[in-house]
Amino acid sequence: MSQGTLFDKVWDLHTVGTLPSGQTQLFIGLHLIHEVTSPQAFAMLRERGLKVMFPQRTVATVDHIVPTENQARPFLDTLAEEMMQALEQNCKENGITLHNIGSGNQGIVHVIAPEQGLTQPGMTIACGDSHTSTHGAFGAIAFGIGTSQVRDVLASQTLALGKLKVRRIEVNGDLHPGVYAKDVVLHIIRTLGVKGGVGYAYEFAGSTIDAMSMEERMTVCNMAIEGGARCGYVNPDAITYDYLRGRDFVPKGTAWEQAVAWWDSLRSDADAVYDDVVVLNAADIPPTVTWGITPGQGIGVDEVIPALDSLPEGDRAIAEEAYAYMDLQPGTPLLGTPVDVCFIGSCTNGRISDLREAAKVAEGRSVAPGIKAFVVPGSERVKQQAEAEGLDKIFEAAGFEWREAGCSMCLAMNPDKLQGRQVSASSSNRNFKGRQGSSSGRTLLMSPAMVATAAIEGKVGDVRSLLGSPVPVA
Repeated sequence: MSQGTLFDKVWDLHTVGTLPSGQTQLFIGLHLIHEVTSPQAFAMLRERGLKVMFPQRTVATVDHIVPTENQARPFLDTLAEEMMQALEQNCKENGITLHNIGSGNQGIVHVIAPEQGLTQPGMTIACGDSHTSTHGAFGAIAFGIGTSQVRDVLASQTLALGKLKVRRIEVNGDLHPGVYAKDVVLHIIRTLGVKGGVGYAYEFAGSTIDAMSMEERMTVCNMAIEGGARCGYVNPDAITYDYLRGRDFVPKGTAWEQAVAWWDSLRSDADAVYDDVVVLNAADIPPTVTWGITPGQGIGVDEVIPALDSLPEGDRAIAEEAYAYMDLQPGTPLLGTPVDVCFIGSCTNGRISDLREAAKVAEGRSVAPGIKAFVVPGSERVKQQAEAEGLDKIFEAAGFEWREAGCSMCLAMNPDKLQGRQVSASSSNRNFKGRQGSSSGRTLLMSPAMVATAAIEGKVGDVRSLLGSPVPVA
């Protein structure tokens, strides 16, 4: 088993005890909740006559069902309105901080916690959402949990969990122009598979990761779960501390210096033992697009859809299913595939740096005729920053819709949905069947800059051609 890794250190520091099942009872330092997975958990507490043990360690926001156009209350969707009212009442009754619409702090849960400094190195973090792994970018151990576990954290501030193995994934070298953090994580999942991380925590490392901004690291850790890993993390460093310095909930003054010293001590030791190590070369990573129905079915934008006999035997059944569902033929290029809808946003790619990169592509250009293209900031703060920089004007001049903060079409539990067999170029994290609101809708995952390229060209394009970067010749 691993020894001396950040994961081991944080796990040990938060261990309350070992349960008869052999699982660890793990203390959770920060619990994040939203309107979808919390109502049932609060109902379970009431049924048992239990109180929230540490309400100051739970923070709530609304994101999944929030409309991004008309946010007037009550919502037109009566179920969404019921969820909103339930969260508002539950937070009021239990003394839990709620970042509601119009507060200036509302947004996608995995965007607002980092930007406010709630997420810090060395923490254990839980949330009833798969992509809680995002917070590992700060050197935290962060888990997505189910509704019954949300109940457990509310009632006891602990979780029963089996300890994971640790795989170190090194990515080394410089990324080519037009290649982003989203391409890196799609390449990792393509390489290791959607089940490759089952039973593991992923430690992302190497010179490529070291050079990434915090927002880029969040993109990589966000999709660790899509590779089967329960969590993913990056060791904290100067880039982490520069991002956190001065944020709302971060220690100040001498307490800051003490915090940084402690955070440094949590980094994986130079002689740490890992259960597995994988080394990848950044130069091998192209702009990547998914062609199928799992995040692992991705290829370079200039590659052809893989033939069945080129895939491992265990991947062939899902590939055949994907060919049929996506209406794509093996051996044909993905480049040039027509799209209908282009969505920029989500907890994977809805931060200010994502919007800046997409705006570079959109500026001075126009969305292709017949294409619905829209941009959804990840939080009210991101929206405010983008508007201060004039990014909203760039997008609107190009023909994109500029929206309010929310999860939007990532999972379509709101009015933003695909219709029928529409094809979506999406900067989100999942391309499962029906994920974006239509039981027959099709999703192609890619970076925000690649989504902007698809919007301009009306089809899957290569962002390098719009950026004036060299495109390798096969």
